[in-house]
Amino acid sequence: MKMQGPREQGNEGPGEQGTVAANTAPEPLERAPLAYENPAFLNGPDGRLIRIMAEYSEPLTRFRRERIQDTVVFFGSARFRGREEAEGALELLENTYSAQPAASAEQPASPAAIAAGTATDLQRKRAVAAVEMARYYEDARRLSGMLTGWAKTIPSRKSRFVVTSGGGPGIMEAANRGAHEAGGKTIGLNIRLPFEQAPNPYITPELNFEFHYFFMRKLWFAYLAKALVVFPGGFGTLDEAFEILTLAQTHKLAKKITVVVYGPDYWKRILNLDALVDSGAVSPADLNLFQFADTPEQAFELLKQGLTENHLKPEAAAGGQHDTPASDALAGLTMEDFLGPDMAKTRS
Repeated sequence: MKMQGPREQGNEGPGEQGTVAANTAPEPLERAPLAYENPAFLNGPDGRLIRIMAEYSEPLTRFRRERIQDTVVFFGSARFRGREEAEGALELLENTYSAQPAASAEQPASPAAIAAGTATDLQRKRAVAAVEMARYYEDARRLSGMLTGWAKTIPSRKSRFVVTSGGGPGIMEAANRGAHEAGGKTIGLNIRLPFEQAPNPYITPELNFEFHYFFMRKLWFAYLAKALVVFPGGFGTLDEAFEILTLAQTHKLAKKITVVVYGPDYWKRILNLDALVDSGAVSPADLNLFQFADTPEQAFELLKQGLTENHLKPEAAAGGQHDTPASDALAGLTMEDFLGPDMAKTRS
């Protein structure tokens, strides 16, 4: 009986599987996407380093293009809208940066509701607070305008002491608004959050930023800032203010920074900083890291004095050598700090 040899490729009978006909070619492949055009990669966990670097490099490019040398950062509540002279309306927003108003039960009571006795205790308290916060809105607006007008008189090829905010409503809007009305550039460093929001309309369009990572946004608050103004606010304001104060306290800022805490009546009710000293948690000298102010004029004089003594006079004495680009504003910060020594060697 003759043994059957191995079946030759391509001679399978009907229904037999496991081999491909010799004359059958694979389907043509589409081009693979370039790595930097692959949304599945860029938006996935493995693209996180690239996203972080983009939130450093893209703002830096725009700051260079707009010739921003340094900034003055305004922090404060985002929840209260300003009171317009024609309208007189006071409104509390749903959340920090939210575009939606809070529920009616949480809104400040109207004068009519208070007079009629229909307002709750919470609504009456909110009415008093809203009037005060509206005053802070107008003070921030005025201070920002005064600072911007003065900064525009400084001889420089670059924009000096540009008013910067978190880009949202409330005190942030007031800061950008005052600078805009004074004819200066003004920066908004917004953050993407899971509820409806929008940048305020007074930000210079070329300097309107939106970040995903809070820590990269914090970097840009500290990176170019030569002064900080802390208006009344909540968790976010406390977080940002104490972050900068901690950097100054621990000498991690390669510059002197002027910190003005605006509204001592508010802040001394919220914070008992003397208790930190009494407990030995901070040094008495740490309280000299900031100064209180209660009027736009007083705050402006403190800012002007600090910026002049710490920056303008040393620059003049050095023959203008400190008129540096944005990329050199934070001494000692290198590409290795972001990429590590091995990756930093690759520049292409």
